[in-house]
Amino acid sequence: MKSPQELAARLAQQWASADWRERQLLGSSAAWPLTLSIGQPDSAVFIGDAAALRSHLQQWRAVEQHGLGSVQWQERRYRGSSDAIAVPTHWHLAKPSQCVAAISHFKVPGHAQVKNDYARLSTLIAGVERPGFQRLLVRRLVQWRDTPAEAVIAAARMALQLEPGCAQGKPLRALAVQGNDSKFFERHASLLTTLLDERFDGEASRQGLVGFLGALPEDDHWLLIAPLAPGLLPFARLRVRASELLTAPLRAHHILLVENERSLHQLPQPLAGTIAVLGSGLNLGWLAAPWLPASRVGYWGDLDTWGLHMLAIARGHVPHLRPLLMDRATFSAHQSLAVAEPVHAPDSALGTLTRDETTLYAHLRTQERGRLEQEFLPTNAVHPAVRAWVDED
Repeated sequence: MKSPQELAARLAQQWASADWRERQLLGSSAAWPLTLSIGQPDSAVFIGDAAALRSHLQQWRAVEQHGLGSVQWQERRYRGSSDAIAVPTHWHLAKPSQCVAAISHFKVPGHAQVKNDYARLSTLIAGVERPGFQRLLVRRLVQWRDTPAEAVIAAARMALQLEPGCAQGKPLRALAVQGNDSKFFERHASLLTTLLDERFDGEASRQGLVGFLGALPEDDHWLLIAPLAPGLLPFARLRVRASELLTAPLRAHHILLVENERSLHQLPQPLAGTIAVLGSGLNLGWLAAPWLPASRVGYWGDLDTWGLHMLAIARGHVPHLRPLLMDRATFSAHQSLAVAEPVHAPDSALGTLTRDETTLYAHLRTQERGRLEQEFLPTNAVHPAVRAWVDED
C-alpha cells in the first residue's frame, strides 16, 4: 500500500519528464482523469500493525477532505475480522491543477518549482496560440524560466511575424515588428532563435539569428576569404567582417560566393583571378557593396528551397551573378545523395529567380528527399562546373 506522500513524490518525478508534461498538459481529453493505484493493505498489516492501517486510512480520507482529487474505496473482508472495512484502492486526479496541488500540499522535493512552473505555463499556453510553440514551452522549461511571462508571449508573437531575410540588412533593433524595442532582440535572442527553429526546422540556429533574418550584425558577421590562386592576397585565407566588404573591395576578377564554409576543400585550385567568400548564409546585405558590379560573381549554395531562397536574395543585390551547380540537372544526377528537407523556405524572395529556377524550387518542395547539401557533391562534379565558369571569359 502506498501513502499519499509516496504517490505525490511520484507525480513530481513524472512532472520532470518533458514527454509526461506534453502528454498531460497538451494531450487529448483522455489524459485526464489521472488514476494512480494505491494498493491494498495485506492481511499481515491488518493483523500485525493496526496502527499503520488506521494511519493509512486516515491519510487517504484527508486527501478527499483537502480537495486533492477523489479516492476510490473498496469493501474488503480480512481473516479474523467479522466486518468488512473500506480501503482506498485508487487516487483519481481530475485535472492538472489537482496534480500540482497534491505535489505542493505534501511538500515533496522540488514542489515550489513545480507550482511556479505550472502557474507560468498556464499563462503562457493561454497567451501563445501556435501549438508548436506551446509544445516547445511545455517541454523546455529552462528556456524561459528566467524570462517574464509577458516577454515570452511577446517573443512568440514576434516569431510569427519574422521571416528569413526580413531585416534586409537593417539592425535587428530597427525591425518594425510588434513588441520590438531597442533591446528586445539583445535580451531574448536565445528564446527567439528557439521559437524560429520550431517554425523553420532549426534553420535559425544553423545560420545564427542575425544571418537567418538577414540583419546587420551588431557585432558583425565574419566571412571566410580564400584566394584560389597565388598572389591575390598575402594570406592563404583570412576572416573579414561582412561590413568591411561594403567599403573594402576584393581585388579579383572573379568573386565566388559559397554558402557554407565547410565546402572550401571542394573548390579547385589554382583558379586564376578568383577569390572565394564563404559562410554568408542569409547574411547577404554586404552584397550591396559598390565594387561588386565590376567583378564577375558566381554563387554556389545548397540545392534545396533554402539555397534557392538565398540565391534569390543574393541576385536582388547582384543581378549579374551566375549560379553554379544549382539546377535540375545537378539535382537529378546526384539525387541519391539528397536528404529530407522537413521545413521549406518561404517564397517571399523568389521574384528574382529565373523560370527554370522557380520550376526547380516547386519540384524540390514535392520531393521526399529534396535537400542536396553542397558539401556532399563530389569534387568531380564541382571542379568542372567552377572551372567552366572561370573560363567563360
